[in-house]
Amino acid sequence: MTVTLPVGDDTGRPAHRDGNVLRWLGAYAASMIGDSVYYMALAWAAARTGSAAQTGLVLAAGSIPRAVLLLGGGVLADRLGPRRVVVASDTARCLVILGLAGTLLLTSPTVWMLIAVALVFGAVDALFLPAVGALPPRITAASQLARVQGMRGLATRTANVVGAPLGGVAVALGGPVLAFAAAGVLFAVSLPLLLAVRMSPLPARDPADAEPAGTAWRELADGLGYIRRHPMLGPLMLVVAVSELGFVGPLNLGLILLSDERGWGASGMGWVIAAFGIGAGASALLLTVRGRVPRAGLVMCLTVLVGAVAIAALAYVPSVPLAAGVAVLVGLFAGLGGALCGALTQTAADPAYLGRVTSVSTLFTHALAPLSYPVTGAAVALWGTGPVFVASASLCAAGAMAGLLLAPLRRAELPG
Repeated sequence: MTVTLPVGDDTGRPAHRDGNVLRWLGAYAASMIGDSVYYMALAWAAARTGSAAQTGLVLAAGSIPRAVLLLGGGVLADRLGPRRVVVASDTARCLVILGLAGTLLLTSPTVWMLIAVALVFGAVDALFLPAVGALPPRITAASQLARVQGMRGLATRTANVVGAPLGGVAVALGGPVLAFAAAGVLFAVSLPLLLAVRMSPLPARDPADAEPAGTAWRELADGLGYIRRHPMLGPLMLVVAVSELGFVGPLNLGLILLSDERGWGASGMGWVIAAFGIGAGASALLLTVRGRVPRAGLVMCLTVLVGAVAIAALAYVPSVPLAAGVAVLVGLFAGLGGALCGALTQTAADPAYLGRVTSVSTLFTHALAPLSYPVTGAAVALWGTGPVFVASASLCAAGAMAGLLLAPLRRAELPG
């Protein structure tokens, strides 16, 4: 018989009124803003130091260790505990970026210096991302996890809105040195908040149910096998993988090419991106306020499906205002689907496996899906934006349809 200890805060206190959750949220928001400032400073320093091709190489360098090490980061989060890994990785990010700022006080940046920093930062990110995703079930009740996903979405949108302008102001006032220093300070701000977060213990497990101790490779294989055997997590990871491949190309590179093709210019593209952010922020706010969505699995698949239709329509609207209106719908429905996906992942997964489960979903969203950028660019060059947006939307819709056809996911519910 398995004896279960409570995981998270079971006092019935809503997450948005729980000081423990708010400390975690503050740390996460500070770290995400620091991320935005760091990428702004890195892009500026690379553009001023090397050619356009070298700038692209610097910005792409961090994705390599992130893709290679993400699954290992999930193993480490489960083995050592997510908070320990988050604190250690955030500390490493702080020291690396402050060290770079100090170095740039003494010497000018070089392309190879920036590539080295990007590689180290990407490797540390591979530890940070699975661990930070595995924290919420250890700091709040299962019934609050959907609300926490909404709060996390709001923090991410805030970071996107605040981080880039803050980085731009820092670069304008003090160059990359001040911008990197600001990013390092933001990472440092998150550390005491993380250290103050209280963690609930994992449920006590029957020895017959416990995974065997072994090497990291064995633990990784065990985690992948757990996802494959799980009636709901396996289908959910399939939906994430397929829909993300269809989503990120049009909404990142594709939108730039669409604006150029239509003559909307940078300002028009900015309005469309801002509209998408408004829609995504609205979905996060909705989930934060409601705290729970009935028939979450069905709603998740349907919202992803509607978002896919809106992605296809985006390539055929004739003006910036109409494109902005469609982008609001994309952000609203895709954002809600993504937040529900995160909440379902965290409530369905055994907490002992959550780091590895999170690393798999993050691998699709942060590492493998961006590989579609070159394919998207080449396809637009051959066929134009319209057919490419439709093809990408069809792939996204195929992921949603797969979820609707798989009963365990379609019938999935969030805890009440």
